[in-house]
Amino acid sequence: MKSVFTVQAVDHIVVNVADVERAAAWYTRVLGMDRLEYGTDPERPRTAMLFGKQRINLRPVSVSKDEWFTADHGAAGSDDLCFLTEASPNDTIAHLKACDVQVLLGPVARDGARGKLMSVYCRDPDGNLFEISSYTEDVAGNVE
Repeated sequence: MKSVFTVQAVDHIVVNVADVERAAAWYTRVLGMDRLEYGTDPERPRTAMLFGKQRINLRPVSVSKDEWFTADHGAAGSDDLCFLTEASPNDTIAHLKACDVQVLLGPVARDGARGKLMSVYCRDPDGNLFEISSYTEDVAGNVE
């Protein structure tokens, strides 16, 4: 029996970083995200990176759990994230190389939430693993 309660989508995630400025600059330059400053304390604004209908909140690891309600074991470089692009894997690799970002692996076939992906892997300045992927079929199942 299916539960009455189900989640529908991801609204935002929090990525722990050693240096918010360095991370925000990388996410803007390499991933094309937009920066947003938010929060209620003007002395300690929070930083988020916007893309599509989602965002990534950048949490400095120097901030205590009393100041930012968060996971028990937040550490910079401990995240493994997959992002979708409409760019081809070869275009993704060319872009990463133009940004002086090392390609660790790819293109390689992977399974995504909606079907088959072609993925390219790299790391952000904190060592988080980024999988940048494109679907090999459109949502209707037509091979591209």
